Amino acid sequence: MNDFMKEYRRWLENADPETVKELKALEGNEEEIAYRFKSGLSFGTAGLRGIMMAGLNAMNVYTVARATKGLADYIHDLKAEERGVIIGCDSRINAEAFSKKAACVLAAYGIKVYIFDELRPTPMVSYATRELGCIAGINITASHNPKEYNGYKVYFEDGAQISPQQADIISSYIEKTDIFAGVKEVDFDEAVKEGKITVIGKDFDEKYLSKVIAEQVDPAIVPAMADDLKVVYTPFHGAGYRLVPEVLKRTGLTQLYTVKEQSLPDGSFPTVASPNPENPEGFALGVKLAEEIGSDLVVATDPDADRVGVMARNAEGKFETISGNCMGGLLLDYILSAHSENGTMPPEPYAVKTIVSTDLAVKICERFDVKLYQVLTGFKYIGEVIKNSEESGHGSYILGFEESYGYLKGSYARDKDAVVATMLIIEMAAYYKKKGMTLGDARQAMYEKYGFFAERTDNLVMKGFDGQEKMKALMASIRKDPPKELGGMKVLSVADYKEGTVTCIECGKVEPTGLPTSDVLSYTLEGGNKVLVRPSGTEPKVKIYLLMNGATAEEANAKLAACSESVKALV
Repeated sequence: MNDFMKEYRRWLENADPETVKELKALEGNEEEIAYRFKSGLSFGTAGLRGIMMAGLNAMNVYTVARATKGLADYIHDLKAEERGVIIGCDSRINAEAFSKKAACVLAAYGIKVYIFDELRPTPMVSYATRELGCIAGINITASHNPKEYNGYKVYFEDGAQISPQQADIISSYIEKTDIFAGVKEVDFDEAVKEGKITVIGKDFDEKYLSKVIAEQVDPAIVPAMADDLKVVYTPFHGAGYRLVPEVLKRTGLTQLYTVKEQSLPDGSFPTVASPNPENPEGFALGVKLAEEIGSDLVVATDPDADRVGVMARNAEGKFETISGNCMGGLLLDYILSAHSENGTMPPEPYAVKTIVSTDLAVKICERFDVKLYQVLTGFKYIGEVIKNSEESGHGSYILGFEESYGYLKGSYARDKDAVVATMLIIEMAAYYKKKGMTLGDARQAMYEKYGFFAERTDNLVMKGFDGQEKMKALMASIRKDPPKELGGMKVLSVADYKEGTVTCIECGKVEPTGLPTSDVLSYTLEGGNKVLVRPSGTEPKVKIYLLMNGATAEEANAKLAACSESVKALV
């Protein structure tokens, strides 16, 4: 019998009745059984993420409990049981069950637990980890993934996601743990009564909101434009439903309209095919309401409220998506412009972006003489820059962002925060409204000032139980035979972040990347255009980032189209 069939049989003998019923329905379907049992979900810096179903390669109470036992073992190594762990979740199906399961396992191993009384934005878990002095934080979320998914994200004491080294240690403990016999747990209600688990209520929200509101750049601008600025907001059935409207009201926005059909938490996400603010289809109800009431923009946060998407009116008055790259540029340009105009620029200002995000930020920072750090994909690396700056006593953090609609201003948290980002976007909209401009107008003006940028992320999906192997094989193939040109433009240099090298194609000179190891390939083309390729850390797909620029929008978009075709041929 194959090993995965043995594991399947073991689950049939040991799992709860509902799980056994689900697994018995798979009898005879060897391919599906192999998918679920051939290997487990990989535990990495983003924790776990997978489809909710029975099996090792899935999100369920057993894989959650086993992962939590691995984390508990690591905390015991650090002798940090009394510092505790904060647990949060979003609106996803099973989110409460998974978060309580994690709490019960930690408490069983003598680790103090704090748990929110209901769903909260992801950045609140990052903030609470720091504020409560916890050794770690757990958030049950699958961010913007479809409704079938859930995830398990781990933060460390600085509020950032765990490092690759920490993920490896925790993963080794997980692998040593028998998923049935190797995990203890206590009763949740009994543990609360005994003080092993502390429930965190809404009074804690006030601490968080005060930190967010303190990040306003110009607190006077929204109240000044309150009679003229109209905003439609949708939380996509997620964790932003309370706190995003609250912070907008407290900062002076009076004409806020919430999409009623999407305003309450619901993990089935009944009104959207995907609760991802990158997808314009999800904005349909918001745009309909915006047209009815004459709104200036439509804002949507994802289920765990760490990412935000915006649609604003263009020159013809129609709603258009503002990409994550473009919004990062707009926010950075606005924040620095407002500080310059108001004489409030902090000392030694710096910004941070990921290497797969727009180089528009380079131009903006050059204009304002602001230092720009470029880091690997993942907000933990942005958090690392903030931490190093604070420890050195040098630098004032302005903004960090990544192309996938994630932004953070302020160092109270170390992960992207859609609550503070939405507040700043509304403030920026009020700033331009006072000048007689929409955000669409501001986008055009920004490109005319810095040059035109066109960016897109293409995804090559690799499903099946061998998806990870397929991704590794593809990356190895591209490494072995790198392209000499893409989109009709010469490849000038290749950065291989797995090897830690940048190679000049013409001269052969090899230099270090200066960044940690990561499975990313970056091709710099003529004119400063770039193509980057990397396997996703949370989904079975290879991501291809196309970062183009030109003297006109037409030129930049033509390069984008040409490069997209070249990369399709390459992969």
